[in-house]
Amino acid sequence: MIKLPLATTTWDNEEYKAIKRVINSNRFSMGKEVKEFEEEFANYFGTKYAVMVNSGSSANLLAVAALLFSSKYNLKKGDEVIVPAVSWATTFFPLQQYGLKIRFVDIDLDTLNIDLDKVEKAVTKNTKAIFAVNLLGNSIEYDRLEEIVNKYNLILIEDNCESMGAKFKGKFTGTFGIMGTFSTFFSHHISTMEGGMIVTDDKELRDILVCLRAHGWTRQLSKTSEIYSKKDEEFYEAFNFILPGYNVRPLEFEGAVGKEQLKKINIIIKKRRENGKVFEKLFSKIDYIRIQKSIGESSYFGFAIIIKDNALFSRGDLINLFNRNGIECRPIVAGNFTKNKVIEYFDYSVYNSLDNSDYIHERGLFIGNHHYNIIDKLQRICGLIQDLQNNGL
Repeated sequence: MIKLPLATTTWDNEEYKAIKRVINSNRFSMGKEVKEFEEEFANYFGTKYAVMVNSGSSANLLAVAALLFSSKYNLKKGDEVIVPAVSWATTFFPLQQYGLKIRFVDIDLDTLNIDLDKVEKAVTKNTKAIFAVNLLGNSIEYDRLEEIVNKYNLILIEDNCESMGAKFKGKFTGTFGIMGTFSTFFSHHISTMEGGMIVTDDKELRDILVCLRAHGWTRQLSKTSEIYSKKDEEFYEAFNFILPGYNVRPLEFEGAVGKEQLKKINIIIKKRRENGKVFEKLFSKIDYIRIQKSIGESSYFGFAIIIKDNALFSRGDLINLFNRNGIECRPIVAGNFTKNKVIEYFDYSVYNSLDNSDYIHERGLFIGNHHYNIIDKLQRICGLIQDLQNNGL
């Protein structure tokens, strides 16, 4: 048995000490620990602001909502947003929930990110934004993406939930658009149990996010807020609502743990990259599978394996082999999302075809990467696949 799980904990005694500190403080709802984590997160990624929420999914929800309530960006119902056909469900759900028209574009079969040549051709007079996704730790070609965004005067936001720590030309992914989202769920690069973050350099957006995060009220807004002038009446402002918000606040536990996790992020990403380079070296030599082509400095969330037409085995055969050897695997995110029944609820269009998305939907899977050395396991998995091709089950 090789036993390669999809995800493992990155915690040690420091995270449990942080939890104990919160317990001793007797303050569990969002407070000082969350605020400090936000400040440290923004500082690390080089942005002015970071707003923590209870999940990466909520981060996407608030990022989309903020665009509709912003005086600068003024996205409105019926506007068209371009997205890749392959991503996690909660990239798409906020767009549907806010009445935006989704335009699905196929992915590039090498990078597994949205095909930027097709993006430019997919732009219509109704296109107002691109919700870009960095899939499995892999950066988009931002030079080309920004060229398109600038040419057509589009809004760019980024779902970077799978790609914390990835870089393009030295700049962190998730910091190219007007907002970028991150996840700190258990299986991600750093973990706060549940959790997510939105980063931005725009103070108006930051204030909208803070307001939306907690009921749409004014309580956490400062007197210098760009979206509301607070009255000098603390009693009145305690329950004063200005936006149709949510309650997606994180806990103090998550903020405290996040501070400890952030101290480890450099070594976590370093180890993932070391594993990633070995994976690429080994698996790129197998001519009956495809792997993801890394762009910039990938943070290697996981390792995609796509079975080519010349393979003598099916994806089902490979899954069965992995299951027998304790190797956890999953679909490549959600595959071609338009194949899910939930698409019946969407207002959407598809540019041209989704052939590459279909291909990985039917032939792709991914296995886990970790913050520790898994090189021996990767070597053995490579051998298993070769044996499957040569000898069958």
